[in-house]
Amino acid sequence: MATLIDGKAIAAKVRAEVAEGVKARLAKGLRAPGLAVVRVGEDPASKIYIGGKRKACSEVGMQSWEHVFPETATQDEVANKLRELNADPAVHGILVQLPIPKQLDDRALLNLVDSKKDVDGFHPMNLGSLVMGLPAPRACTPFGVMRLLQEAGCDPAGKRAVVIGRSLIVGKPMALMLLEANATVTVCHSKTKDLPAVIREADILVAAIGKGRFVQGDWVKPGAVVIDVGMNRQADGKLWGDVDFEPASQRASAITPVPGGVGPMTIAMLIRNTLNQADRYDTAKV
Repeated sequence: MATLIDGKAIAAKVRAEVAEGVKARLAKGLRAPGLAVVRVGEDPASKIYIGGKRKACSEVGMQSWEHVFPETATQDEVANKLRELNADPAVHGILVQLPIPKQLDDRALLNLVDSKKDVDGFHPMNLGSLVMGLPAPRACTPFGVMRLLQEAGCDPAGKRAVVIGRSLIVGKPMALMLLEANATVTVCHSKTKDLPAVIREADILVAAIGKGRFVQGDWVKPGAVVIDVGMNRQADGKLWGDVDFEPASQRASAITPVPGGVGPMTIAMLIRNTLNQADRYDTAKV
């Protein structure tokens, strides 16, 4: 039976580290890190996510602001707010909460965020820095996965890692971070041939495709570390990961549960990124 990788406990550890970092800044007379969130529309899930992010900021002593636009907002209205936040010295991190209404160009808005304040790690400059191995904010979910692996005692160096999914939010940056950690990485997607055979070679498996219980237990290599990024809500309200947990846990050496695995890490790494950017660029006294 696999060891459970407790994302809640590890996220709490990260938040405690961030809280100490904020205290250290305040002790030096520096301002608290600040996170600004831009939301367009009234998507219920977005409201919940932002509430969680602002709560996390408050708990570690950070400032946070939410800027809300109506569903009918124009590209220029949102863009002007982002420019204003880019110029605000109290704001160290900016994120545009997705999804946004279809009349808006989400990629153009994300690219407008100052790369130094892009705490989601989605800006082309920051993705490029990741490719080059340079310091920059890392996409929060894969950044959190790397911390989970670390806490589980799993060093990727020399291991075969398989990432299922190639999104810009998880799959691609995940593969790059594993490669940076000296794993041999394969990225799988809808066109991959004989997917089960590829997965069976994985010492580290990261599933991020958004299909409930897609990865079967007998696809998992005995002793593999399995990280399940999937969050798939069923008709009865229950959450399933992308991996069929019970049979997979009989073969893996360590596995993340859903919920309580990767999910809590995303917000924890968001505030970690915000503190990192404040420490990197802000030396202004309060």
